[in-house]
Amino acid sequence: MPSRSLLALLAAILFTTGCSAAAQDTPAGEVVLKVGDQKGGAKSVLTAAGLLNDFPYKIEWSTFTSGPPLLEAASAGAIDIGAVGNTPPIFAAAANARIAAVGVSQGQVEADAILVPESSPLRSVADLRGKNIAVAKGSSAHGQVLLTLRSAGLTTKDVTLNFLQPADAYGAFTQGKVDAWAVWDPYTAQAQQEAKARVLTTGEGRSNGYGFQVAGRKALDDNGKNPAIKEYLVRYYKAQKWADTHREEWAKAWAAETGLKYDVALAAVQRNGDKVVKLDDTVIKSEQELADAFTEDRTLPGKVDFAKFVDTRFQGDLA
Repeated sequence: MPSRSLLALLAAILFTTGCSAAAQDTPAGEVVLKVGDQKGGAKSVLTAAGLLNDFPYKIEWSTFTSGPPLLEAASAGAIDIGAVGNTPPIFAAAANARIAAVGVSQGQVEADAILVPESSPLRSVADLRGKNIAVAKGSSAHGQVLLTLRSAGLTTKDVTLNFLQPADAYGAFTQGKVDAWAVWDPYTAQAQQEAKARVLTTGEGRSNGYGFQVAGRKALDDNGKNPAIKEYLVRYYKAQKWADTHREEWAKAWAAETGLKYDVALAAVQRNGDKVVKLDDTVIKSEQELADAFTEDRTLPGKVDFAKFVDTRFQGDLA
């Protein structure tokens, strides 16, 4: 039988472990919400809508070029929450990332485009066979490429995907190093206006148009941060509604914040409009279908159970 001293030691270890677990909750007065953002994203729209002025918690912003690196940071606990398109959460789930979708909106998919140079001979999706397409790996544009090719009986093996972040892809596209570029606004509008890019096809009829707010599990497990996450989500979706009803004002603010030309920002704003939707079985089913498409294409090594990467605890507050 264990000695009294050993029992005492075990008790001390258990007590210490329990205290450590409880100590993981951040005290209310020390909460700092770490938000991942993209160009012209959450910070811009919240600022323009006046919803950051009295935010009751400190926010630290980090900017990312696309969704996949943002979710890597969320999984690692480097940020608490951030907005991404419909495909990054699927790739993160495939990597068993410590993340969960906590909110969703649905936007227009006209700006989710596959672009070609103005003088390109490509006229249809079928013409993409054997061509080079620039796209950010694991981004919503990656999903757009997959679904677009499938609609024409093609797979990603019938083309060459050049995995480039938007800034590098823009350079490759304008220099003629790729045949096509799959991207989203404001890059679509910028390429159309400044590089005379032509839209070969869009996500209409293919993409679900979902955009997610995704939180890291570390932040979700911190009871001290949950009120800050809830407050952020409520204000973010209010800001989206404001942007949809104040498009010219939002375009001016967006241009000033990002350095975009006003005409580019306005073009992007005029064809976009996100509406908050419930994070329910309909959304999960649609995302599961997209995940299965990546698995069938052998882009992902196995089946992804998207439902395991969804957390609905804030849905009542967002209703």
